[in-house]
Amino acid sequence: MEALIPVINKLQDVFNTVGADIIHLPQIAVVGTQSSGKSSVLESLVGRDLLPRGTGIVTRRPLILQLVNVDPGDARKNDDSGREGDEWGKFLHTKNQIFTDFEEIRQEIENETARISGNNKGISDEPIHLKIFSPHVVNLTLVDLPGITKVPVGDQPNDIEVQIKDLILKHISNPNCIILAVTAANTDMATSEALKVAREVDPDGRRTLAVVTKLDLMDAGTDAMDVLMGRVIPVKLGLIGVVNRSQLDINNKKSVADAIRDEHAFLQKKYPSLANRNGTKYLARTLNRLLMHHIRDCLPELKTRINVLAAQYQSLLSSYGEPVEDQSATLLQLITKFATEYCNTIEGTAKYIETAELCGGARICYIFHETFGRTLESVDPLGGLSTIDILTAIRNATGPRPSLFVPEISFELLVKKQVKRLEEPSLRCVELVHEEMQRIIQHCSNYSTQELQRFPKLHEAIVEVVTCLLRKRLPITNEMVHNLVAIELAYINTKHPDFADACGVMNNNIEEQRRNRMRELPTAVPRDKASATGPQGDQDGTGNWRGMLKKGEEAPGSGPGSPLKGVVNLLDVPVPVSRKLSSREQRDCEVIERLIKSYFLIVRKNIQDSVPKAVMHFLVNHVKDSLQSELVGQLYKSGLLNDLLTESEDMAQRRKEAADMLQALQKASQVIAEIRETHMW
Repeated sequence: MEALIPVINKLQDVFNTVGADIIHLPQIAVVGTQSSGKSSVLESLVGRDLLPRGTGIVTRRPLILQLVNVDPGDARKNDDSGREGDEWGKFLHTKNQIFTDFEEIRQEIENETARISGNNKGISDEPIHLKIFSPHVVNLTLVDLPGITKVPVGDQPNDIEVQIKDLILKHISNPNCIILAVTAANTDMATSEALKVAREVDPDGRRTLAVVTKLDLMDAGTDAMDVLMGRVIPVKLGLIGVVNRSQLDINNKKSVADAIRDEHAFLQKKYPSLANRNGTKYLARTLNRLLMHHIRDCLPELKTRINVLAAQYQSLLSSYGEPVEDQSATLLQLITKFATEYCNTIEGTAKYIETAELCGGARICYIFHETFGRTLESVDPLGGLSTIDILTAIRNATGPRPSLFVPEISFELLVKKQVKRLEEPSLRCVELVHEEMQRIIQHCSNYSTQELQRFPKLHEAIVEVVTCLLRKRLPITNEMVHNLVAIELAYINTKHPDFADACGVMNNNIEEQRRNRMRELPTAVPRDKASATGPQGDQDGTGNWRGMLKKGEEAPGSGPGSPLKGVVNLLDVPVPVSRKLSSREQRDCEVIERLIKSYFLIVRKNIQDSVPKAVMHFLVNHVKDSLQSELVGQLYKSGLLNDLLTESEDMAQRRKEAADMLQALQKASQVIAEIRETHMW
């Protein structure tokens, strides 16, 4: 199982080549406040001085430190001195340059930190990758993070505390990360910032290991026995105490090896019962063991994650396509594919089915039978017609002669007015279908033919051609729908089979009116009596037009001295006002209303059936049938090939990045497969 950590190092190297952070590899993140001894712990694990030193915040970029145990015989030559060294380091950003002088490694860390983070104590989340090869280390992957601080110093931004905390949480939120929480022994463990931050992402403490530093700096008369025994703050992965080098030791160039020997002596003297479970060497072995078991637990999920990402990047790379070799064939292929997907979206057979909303043919069907159908059904057959309007139309249709029966011409005039109201929703139906067919263009571009995203000019040209085709068919379809309504208005077919019952009702009413009229006629009187009463009636003002005037009222224009005295002004037409209708007027209006409603429903049914058919024939089906030929005729020209098939500026870069990532994922999958073959888990 010892070989698992080098496997993770290999995976880390693979993903470092593409600068990817999409796979959370098992690692150990070191968290602590400033001056808590984080750097000293790391240097003790390495066995060499290699980290920057100073006051205030020193670690300003995450340092991903990979410790690789090598065989003592695998030595590297120092080209300058000719000496052989068994320890060396390599940075990712310096490629293959080898550092055998650890002072140079420290200086390179400082330079690289300043290059990205500047010299004003600011921080950056871009990591520095360093690999240390040595026969004196155990295989580990550690991440040194900036120390937690509370108050900004120097030119640090006011929110430096928030920035550092966010950076720490970004790394330790990785479920595959073991948290190494470093706290000084001469501080209260209950107020440990490192343990507090760790508990935010690991409340159960299942992946947190606590390290207590500076055991030798506790106040006289006190010790860390309760802390080391886990009685103060229980941590599931354990709690290990270490002794750091003091600043005086560092200034005096005390080696890490000497410091570890002194640490062992201190633990044997101060904590003899706990000496074998504390100290730097025990910490290194514990971290190695924990990381190996953690890697073993994470590998199955890691393998699944890598395979899923490989499939996604394979699909992404396929969508980017290969570089164009045969322009004519590529253009024709893309045009054909777009036209096919457009038609399939209308037919409902597209590869990518929309689940969030209706699209394509399904939406057109909804427009026909839900939107348009319900709109027509909501149109009142008698809407906008009052009883006075109907009565006025009847009276106007009789001319100068009073009629005994309801004139049919009044019915025709009124029903045409009502049928005309069906034209507006019919034209709106055409508009909605046209808008949906325009939306299908974008749908095909986004989901069905991603290859078009490679060639923005071709995409724009296809959109323009289809839009022009739709725009050209719109007035033709509108004209046809307008004609459908005009056809209904051109001839009111009162012999329509569905209208026969309504006609029967009208005939029965007319016959009834005739009989009632005959019953209401006055009985004949003797001729002589009629002649005797006539003049008398005239004298009383009841037999001529003067009877219409009030008593003592003169007719208009008949005042004293007027040449028109005694003449009525015939231009005074009575204005219809609301009044109580006579029984005959009531019957006439009811007959007309029933006839209008009956005929209107017949026409509405015809329009509801014929308009969708017209839209399908003149707009939808015509566009489907002519789309391919229209695109080929407009775009498949030799003079347009180079322009239309020009890739977007970033497409080549995106294709390279996707290819590199896919290659890295495939290598990672092979590495894990090799482990499985050796039955390491």
